[in-house]
Amino acid sequence: MHPSTHALERPNAVAIIMAASGESVSYAQLDQRSNQGAQLFRSLGLGVGESIALWMDNNASYLEICWAAHRAGLYFTPIPSHLTASEAAYIVNDCGAKVLLVSAQVNGVSELLQSNLLDSELEDKLNSLKVYAVGQPLANTRDWQSERDQQAVQCISDETAGQHMVYSSGTTGRPKGIWTPLSGAAADAPLSFVPMLEQQYGVTKQTIYLSPTPLYHAAPLVYCMNLHSIGGTVVILDKFSPATFMAAVEQYKVNCTQMVPTMFVRLLKLPVEERESFDHSSLQTVVHAAAPCPVPIKQQMIDWWGPVLSEFYGGSEGIGATFISSQEWLQRRGSVGRAVRGILHVCDDHGVEQSAGEIGNVYFESELVFEYHNDPTKTQEARHPEYANWSTLGDVGYLDQDGYLYLTDRKSFMIISGGVNIYPQEIENLLVTHPKVADAAVFGVPNEDFGEEVKAVVQALDQDLVGAALEAELIDFCKQNLSSIKAPKSIDFEAQLPRMDNGKLYKKKLRERYWNQ
Repeated sequence: MHPSTHALERPNAVAIIMAASGESVSYAQLDQRSNQGAQLFRSLGLGVGESIALWMDNNASYLEICWAAHRAGLYFTPIPSHLTASEAAYIVNDCGAKVLLVSAQVNGVSELLQSNLLDSELEDKLNSLKVYAVGQPLANTRDWQSERDQQAVQCISDETAGQHMVYSSGTTGRPKGIWTPLSGAAADAPLSFVPMLEQQYGVTKQTIYLSPTPLYHAAPLVYCMNLHSIGGTVVILDKFSPATFMAAVEQYKVNCTQMVPTMFVRLLKLPVEERESFDHSSLQTVVHAAAPCPVPIKQQMIDWWGPVLSEFYGGSEGIGATFISSQEWLQRRGSVGRAVRGILHVCDDHGVEQSAGEIGNVYFESELVFEYHNDPTKTQEARHPEYANWSTLGDVGYLDQDGYLYLTDRKSFMIISGGVNIYPQEIENLLVTHPKVADAAVFGVPNEDFGEEVKAVVQALDQDLVGAALEAELIDFCKQNLSSIKAPKSIDFEAQLPRMDNGKLYKKKLRERYWNQ
């Protein structure tokens, strides 16, 4: 249940493949390089509980470095590659990283290295921080591969399990690190999601897992490392597109993958003849999460790929998770499943537990302790007002009589118009099913009489169609399928919505334009 075990038993088994180039890393290489990486971290003076950060694109060294940090008992913080230099510097400073690993392919890296951003919040940070380039050399950095290769290949004498510390996506504010205490377990102890991957998703040593999203997100990072614990092969896409995804499934005979609903939308809008040109028969398990999936979209995917879709709901906080198979979902369309980690509760704004069918704030009861790093206020806001071990991820929903959870929206996105609660997710889920819509965001904007009214911002599939006629067509489409109060009063168009690779829509940036006028 650790790469070192597989390196001994199956040294030539493939641990990592970069889908585009075919570059591969065996378990023997992963074991040796992660040992050398751990040795290097110790030689730099990093002790158990200290931190590193990674600001890199998807590459073959990414997981090797995370395993090195894990074996050295370090916190490792992945930084989203789309952030600006100042946003990345904030995370590096906030997590207290002693080592920063970067790749030249990330746009803001050069600016960061030439700026004073890293010592603006911590005195003399740039001088104390050790910056390594991974892959292509960069000025003002050290070379990761060359220094790593000078280290001993044996494991360090004080191995102990480390822990990732990802930062929240910042959809409603500045991102915060999600901190959990180190387990104190041995470095080669099975990772926490191994039982779920084995039992719910059937992952084995024979699994060929395609990771189509950036490794800086919690779910792909956790799944890839847990899959390495089990001994399967991880195939990594540089960047998702419908055609490259389908080509990788066919080329590598992928049998397991994890996706987000926006990927389903994009796949379904491929021309039918192109869709049918790819062989997807190897797929046995398609896990999706990170955002709710519109019911018609999921139904179309099951019709296309068969009942191979499995859905889970949870968060980077790790306090709980739900699971639902395709077979269950077809009986309870729209549900995200029953709890497989933690205990679910739905409560009103005062913390009073709701009955089945009543909408409220979704909490997980869990023994796991987490904090938002350096933000006790946000930590307390996530706790139940009475029970310290009940925490919320900020979602609203309800439970049915059998304990299946249905999500209605994020609490922070709810629109209150004339005293009526309107959940934008329902409207967004409808709009993306329209054949002329690629993506949609819905939120409240000021209204003198009702406080808020419904506004939609749409990314059209064909930009040549954008205009008053399409706006009227989409509003009418909503009125035909929803009550009139939920239909957008107006629709604006954008060439590209701020949706990140984790499937989450950054509506805060859009909404602020209308509230700051």
